Amino acid sequence: MNFTPIDNNGLVDGFCLIKSLEKKVSTKGDAYLDMMLGDADGEINAKLWRYREESNGVYTVNQLVKIRGVILQYNGSDQLKIERIRPVTPEDGVNISDFVQSADYTGEQMFNELYGIVQSFQDEELKKIVSAILNDRRLPLLYWPAAFKLHHAIRGGLLLHTLSIVRLAQSVTTIYPFLDRELLIAGAILHDIAKLQEYTVADTGIATGYSVEGNLLGHLAMGAMVVEQYAEKLGISRQTAVLLEHMVLSHHGEPEYGAAVRPMFMEAEILSELDLMDARLYQMRESLAATNPEEFSSRVWAMDNRKLYHHTRTDLNNPIQLFKS
Repeated sequence: MNFTPIDNNGLVDGFCLIKSLEKKVSTKGDAYLDMMLGDADGEINAKLWRYREESNGVYTVNQLVKIRGVILQYNGSDQLKIERIRPVTPEDGVNISDFVQSADYTGEQMFNELYGIVQSFQDEELKKIVSAILNDRRLPLLYWPAAFKLHHAIRGGLLLHTLSIVRLAQSVTTIYPFLDRELLIAGAILHDIAKLQEYTVADTGIATGYSVEGNLLGHLAMGAMVVEQYAEKLGISRQTAVLLEHMVLSHHGEPEYGAAVRPMFMEAEILSELDLMDARLYQMRESLAATNPEEFSSRVWAMDNRKLYHHTRTDLNNPIQLFKS
């Protein structure tokens, strides 16, 4: 943890993220908070003794705070005894990406790139509907994750996943020019758009759970509903709307993976394959990054419980290249 020393008696202060929090009662009957705090350099267990909500405030997981306290030793490990705590304010000038895993690019960079691609569309209906949906969801898109867990469950992960698939789609349509390039890219941009409704997300850009609608409907059904609503409002032809709705509903490929229907035209099939490819590569990279070179990872549930081998021929620290250098 990156704390700043205040004196020679172990008093420190700094900014950190609450990674876990539990209200407990001591043997003396006093309430206290048991927390795990973290930043880009690590984690530390912390205790706020004699906790009083009215004087200390109310705190939640994934909240950024400023603390002052003393680092002590407990059972051979560092533990922070908190003396002061408060929420981070805009005036603190804290960069959230220093505390949570974030995309390699800013939300603004990725959104502007996607929006620029849409503005180059020759198909006026696709340009109109995708532009409107993006514009109306710009602010949450700038930081929203792509998942609660598993692939791209990071700040800005939804745009990172989306732009990755768009770049893959651009390459695929160069090799296979008989595909409808703009339809495929439009479907790629919209395929996960209802994840903005599926998850509850903290200001840090980390998902805290599923919404009621997310649990009851899921992002495929809700995504198709979004397309249908905008198509009706904007006067988009039913033929165009149905193609986009089908791509959203079928992008998980198989019913066992949540697809409402299997892909039934080429662009829908390609979108499903690219979505799976990007998700799996992300998961594999994350697992291998936590595995020693020339060793096998633990079993990865999302990869059919396979163990993955970390060979030494690649640099896993290389960022995803989504922009021309």
